[in-house]
Amino acid sequence: MTVQDIAADILLGLAAALVLASSVGILVMRDTYQRLHYVTPIALIAPLLVGLAVLVRSGWSANSSQTWLALLFVVIGGPFLTHATIRAARIREKGDWRASAGLDNQPPSGRDD
Repeated sequence: MTVQDIAADILLGLAAALVLASSVGILVMRDTYQRLHYVTPIALIAPLLVGLAVLVRSGWSANSSQTWLALLFVVIGGPFLTHATIRAARIREKGDWRASAGLDNQPPSGRDD
């Protein structure tokens, strides 16, 4: 085994450990909003570690460039997917994503006429 193989294996092991720890966090949290905090490491950091492992193992090649392109789409799309998930959960819970607790009966201008 070379140093590159060991470094790639360490990066892949870190990614697997991160996914496992985040999965445990998802299981023990009480509601959807708390669970979504533990999705972020799985969606952003673990793919970055896998991309680094591919880069360490194969260097700059067509394979690693495709990996980094896919990673770019994951990093760009992840926050939008999280926002859409939070909005869907809010709509299911309250009926409207804009409704906030205790402010449903106030006029839109914020004045107490």
